[in-house]
Amino acid sequence: MSGPLQGIRVVELLGIGPGPFCGMLLADLGADVVRVERPDGTSLGRTPILGRGKRSVGMDLKTAEGRAAVLELAAHADVFIEPFRPGFVERLGLGPDDCLAVNPKLVYGRMTGWGQSGPYADRAGHDLNYIALSGALSTCGTADGPPVPPVNMLGDFAGGSMFLAAGVLAAVLYARETGRGPVVDAAMIDGSAYLTATTLQSMAAGRWGPRGTNVLDTGAPYYNVYQAADGWVSIGAIEPRFWAELLDVLGLTDDEQFVRQNDREMWPQMKKHFAEIFRERTRVEWAEAFAGRDACFAPVWDLDEAPDEQHLKDRGTFVTEFGVRQPAPAPRFSVTPGATGGPCPNPGEHTEEVLREWGLPQRNSSDEREIV
Repeated sequence: MSGPLQGIRVVELLGIGPGPFCGMLLADLGADVVRVERPDGTSLGRTPILGRGKRSVGMDLKTAEGRAAVLELAAHADVFIEPFRPGFVERLGLGPDDCLAVNPKLVYGRMTGWGQSGPYADRAGHDLNYIALSGALSTCGTADGPPVPPVNMLGDFAGGSMFLAAGVLAAVLYARETGRGPVVDAAMIDGSAYLTATTLQSMAAGRWGPRGTNVLDTGAPYYNVYQAADGWVSIGAIEPRFWAELLDVLGLTDDEQFVRQNDREMWPQMKKHFAEIFRERTRVEWAEAFAGRDACFAPVWDLDEAPDEQHLKDRGTFVTEFGVRQPAPAPRFSVTPGATGGPCPNPGEHTEEVLREWGLPQRNSSDEREIV
């Protein structure tokens, strides 16, 4: 493995979505991420992208032997990640107190939707519910429609995985300084609420109105998406000089209705006029028209089209490895660059290898059957 986190050992109790995504990020950055799962993989199966760069040990948490083996891993790890509802791992004997008792320096990361406390803590939920309650969802969508879920990127991954990763890395630094490993309570409802900071700032300043009437939420003609002849294009010409460039490309510099860029009474008319113009050409034709111009323009590519965009190809933003097209590790480093590592492991593929490398007791075949 390469990356700035080389030497960091992470134990990941296998879940879905945000926990594995955080583990993938840490693995991409060089950490030795070992995920614990049932050896038959019946619960979740293979995750070809989120499982990349990790190793798998097969342990059945329903058995005392399996739980004891996980505690042994925790005793030799720097980070422990669990993705279950509050109280579940405590009932297994793998909660923070149990793990910190065998490794006081361990950083214990907890990934939930509602958090470890509060009236909703024990409830089921998904990304959509967390961003709904935090208020983040209310900002997504147009003025004449309902809130539109941004897939599950805002709660699960932006508000969940990324905050867990940031919290874990901060806690690793703290543990190295103090010898005490913190417990990190990363909740998607907290993270998605945190992401509304600039919107709340605008609201406090009296610059935020109902959904779909503001500059950044499709209210403004110059920060919007428009239908082209074969798809969609995006415009983000907020600053006056970018607005002037936009008008020049569209041949509207001398049109009086576009003189007052921030006249909100003119916005509906401007958007209607822009919509008529953009429908006249394809995305590629518009990309050629805007080439070399600072008008804050980009075509909207589908996910299967984006990797073929020249800018992304030049940067290597997407890679095809292990037979799967996937995003390359990010962010990038001038030294110790990250890497995708190996393919998603088979359940339990690395049990003996990890036990040997981490200095844990080896088990014979009969012991292994008890554990897995």
